[in-house]
Amino acid sequence: MGNSSFSDDFKRDAVAQITERGYPVAEVSKRLGVSPHSLYAWKKKFSKSAGPGESDQTAEIRRLKQELARVTEERDILKKATAYFAKDAK
Repeated sequence: MGNSSFSDDFKRDAVAQITERGYPVAEVSKRLGVSPHSLYAWKKKFSKSAGPGESDQTAEIRRLKQELARVTEERDILKKATAYFAKDAK
């Protein structure tokens, strides 16, 4: 990966894909061309965590919200693709 220097905005966006959208670190790493180790370091530096006082229920709610956002985004992409291909079939 070399000695690349990424902006803080790029790093925050990469961390958001992992923490807010629920994408796996390996997938984001491959897509962005960044090592998984760097992503974990950025996650530790930039992620918004509730801290040690976070209850199991709060953590589960946060995880489910992330999963819902990811699935909603995937659904919207599929809807657009379906509309595009239905238009071409006519």
